[in-house]
This record gives sequence, structure tokens and C-alpha cells, in this order.
Amino acid sequence: MFPLSDSARSTSFSFINIALIAFTVFVFLQQLITPDPEAFIYQYALVPALVDFTRFETLLPFVTSIFLHGGFLHILSNMWFPWVFGDNIEDTFGSFFYPFVYLASGIIGGLSQYAFAPDSPIPMLGASGAVAGVLGAYFVLYAHSKIKTLVPIFGFVTIAEIPAPFMLGYWFVLQFISGAISIPFISESGGVAFWAHVGGFLAGVVFAKLLRRNGTFHISLLQN
Repeated sequence: MFPLSDSARSTSFSFINIALIAFTVFVFLQQLITPDPEAFIYQYALVPALVDFTRFETLLPFVTSIFLHGGFLHILSNMWFPWVFGDNIEDTFGSFFYPFVYLASGIIGGLSQYAFAPDSPIPMLGASGAVAGVLGAYFVLYAHSKIKTLVPIFGFVTIAEIPAPFMLGYWFVLQFISGAISIPFISESGGVAFWAHVGGFLAGVVFAKLLRRNGTFHISLLQN
């Protein structure tokens, strides 16, 4: 299933959401034009085997890796989701706290994947954890929304309006199952960082629940 649009309309211009997407595209362009793409990736991507929690510089890739991508399809798919859902989350959290939620979800997603393969020499890159945080927050805050979705059925593709909890819940369960299946192979092979998706999504759920419980995310941060 692939989302096309949602029924929830934001009440303000999503400047920060668009800025995050634009900056991610800018970094990807730097990857394309750099003289040594492999060195660029190893400098800014998250390589679990290089992480040393006593050295701050080795922790920076938990942030910088969020803005790297492995190809056109990777960045297009990752940026499409905040384009569809991010405006609503920025509208709810506000322009100040939305980037915190986005980056924190990305960091937590990276830590989640790292926890399953701390000795892996394979670079991790992509905004999937941060994007998953947006989806997790949307799952909580926009439970009554409908998602216009491309749905493949027996080789054909149709468009259907699907309740947000069903679509995003299905996505999360699929990531969790795929992550569980991938555990024996995480350290030896590349592919999709499913546990980054799981961790990021759960982070978004927690941030949204704190917001909803206390009324404003600012108060949530002070009380928690």
C-alpha cells in the first residue's frame, strides 16, 4: 500500500517540514557530486562498528545519517511520507518542536537498529527512522483521518480510502515482522533497517501521547 494523500488538512504553512525535505534533497545532491561518494558515506553514515559512546564524534552519525540516502528510489520514498503526513504533525507540535520530534525519532531509530547489530561494519543511512516517527505520531493524533492509498490487488492497482490506524498499523506490524525475520542476518548483509522503522515509529507514538496527555508538547518535556 502506498499513500497518496490524507483527509486531514493543516491549518498553517508547513515551513519546517518542507525545509527538512529540501535539506535532505540538498545533501543527497552533495552525495551525487562529491568526488568520492564512498568516503562521503563512510564519514556521515552510521557505521555501528565505529560507534564509541565515550567519543562524541562517533555519535554524530546518529544525526547526520538521517540526511543520507542510497539512491533515487530511497530518497523519493522516504521524502514522500513526510510530504503527505508531516504537515499535520508540524501543525500539531508546532514549528519549534516538530524538528525535535523528527530528529529524535531518527536518532532513536538508529539506536534501535544499532542495538541488534553493534558490531556491523555496514553503513546505515536514510531518514526512515525519522519518517517512521512522523507516522507514529500521526497514528495517535489523527486516528480519524482517511488515507487515499494505492492498493495492489491480484496484479491490479486500485485507489481506496483507508482509515489511518489500519494503514499505519499494518505498516508497523509489517516492519516488526520483517525486523524479527532479519535478526540473524543483520550483521552480515545490508538491506532495509527494519528496527530503525520500529524504533522511530514507537518514538513518534510516545511523543504524540505525551502531547495529548498534557495538552502541549512543551509541558510534556518539562514534566517528563
